[in-house]
Amino acid sequence: MSEPRLIKKYPNRRLYDTELSRYITIDDVRGLIAARTQPRIIEQRSGRDITRSVLLQVIAEQEQGSDASREQSIATKAVEARQVRIRLRVPSGAVAGLSEVKVAGALRND
Repeated sequence: MSEPRLIKKYPNRRLYDTELSRYITIDDVRGLIAARTQPRIIEQRSGRDITRSVLLQVIAEQEQGSDASREQSIATKAVEARQVRIRLRVPSGAVAGLSEVKVAGALRND
């Protein structure tokens, strides 16, 4: 992936792509990811990095999508519930490292 694309989230909940100088939608963020462009999303007021929460929103909205994705979402819900249980028992740094290794392995064929 290239340098992260800076996206600012304004108090009115709109996302602003600083490279294109225009407002974008969650679907546009999904498109950036599909194009292998890494977004870095910050709150405009505080400067706080909120990339993770916006990416989780992308996933959640995709899960609510078409009928085809609903069958897969059952498995996803089980995986998500398992991750929550693991995170409750194990220090977060350990889980993050393990999750990253597993996701990286799954994406090698992507």
